[in-house]
Amino acid sequence: METRGPSRADGVSWLAAIVESKVREVQALRGTARTRSRRDPLGIGQALHRGPGGELRLIAEVKLRSPSAGPLSRALDPATRAAAYAEAGAAMVSVLCDGPFFDGSWQHLSAVRERLDAAGSRTPLLAKEFVIDLRQIQEARDRGADAVLLIARIVDAATLMTLARVARDEGIEPFIEVVDAHELEAALSADARIVGVNARDLDTLAMDAARAESVLASIPRDVVAVHLSGLRETRDVAGIARGRADAALVGEALMRDDDPRPRLRMLVAAGRPPFVSPHD
Repeated sequence: METRGPSRADGVSWLAAIVESKVREVQALRGTARTRSRRDPLGIGQALHRGPGGELRLIAEVKLRSPSAGPLSRALDPATRAAAYAEAGAAMVSVLCDGPFFDGSWQHLSAVRERLDAAGSRTPLLAKEFVIDLRQIQEARDRGADAVLLIARIVDAATLMTLARVARDEGIEPFIEVVDAHELEAALSADARIVGVNARDLDTLAMDAARAESVLASIPRDVVAVHLSGLRETRDVAGIARGRADAALVGEALMRDDDPRPRLRMLVAAGRPPFVSPHD
């Protein structure tokens, strides 16, 4: 599989290094037996879709480290942080499952699911992983995910279609991430019902809000459109809320806070009509 990505000092791209790591992880995962979950996954379409004039839904992310930003707050363990997100109004929680680059794990996903279920929360979970094999989708299902991230950039169109079908067969939603119009076409060919548009190009790490806005505008109305990356302030959320997106993901901005609830409450409020932030 050919991969591309932003170059590291040793000449190997981050994205290629991550996928190379996944190849080794998948080999090990295939050697383990599944512990099948009897839990019925939550539907995420209703959680993320907004009707005309509705509020922008926010996905809050549990991410302990970023390859670009370095270590983030660890004042709260992943399960406690996720519970705080749900309390503050997150429509969904995203949990990083990659260990070598993001300090995440499948155990974090399990712990978050257990905490939310114990609290009676109906907040759905996204397993945020670099999926290259169906065994990762099975693990996401068994660990309590309601949706699994599929990144169009790291697999070919035929594989993306297969992985999306496997996710649906497992009863969880394929959440397909794209960057440009070509990847959007591949996602729609895979019958995606949830498409996230990353404002950050995975090859260069450069932000391009105009490109993301254009791709979001091209997503059919019967598909949930999600803006990914770059949201930090209330004005950022208010700006996205004025556009096509049904939902948006907030990651590092919340992960820099030891207590993410005050910031998340403000961001949730900024996504409600009339979409006027205190900074406008």
